[in-house]
Amino acid sequence: MKAMTRQEIDDFLMQGTRTGKVATVREDGRPHVVPIWFVMDGDDILFTTWHTTVKLQNMRHDGRVALCVDDETPPYAYAMVEGTAALTDDPAELLHWATRIGGRYMGQERAKEFGRRNAVPGEWLVRLHIERAVGHSEMAA
Repeated sequence: MKAMTRQEIDDFLMQGTRTGKVATVREDGRPHVVPIWFVMDGDDILFTTWHTTVKLQNMRHDGRVALCVDDETPPYAYAMVEGTAALTDDPAELLHWATRIGGRYMGQERAKEFGRRNAVPGEWLVRLHIERAVGHSEMAA
């Protein structure tokens, strides 16, 4: 097993179309984990979510968030980040980042389509500022 540097973690997070598994804290303290599409902006991870989701409600009362991304092929790898979420429903920011996210996961030819689809009233942009990051590669080497 090999510990990743911060740069290797960032590169790993943005490689391909791996989904993130985002963990938030419910009001009663129970964890909640769901998959997301995301992109990075410096030390921030950005994703969108609908206003009625459990994860958004959780982040409104407790901004602490963890995100794990893994490579499920041998020799296996993962990266986990922890940080604090900032929320906005600003239409211009939402359109910009939803388009970038759509481009990553659906291809550049469909980026604008997915950006418009996800930058609608009721959708929120989450900016997770990375405060701690760990990752390991060559898990089964």
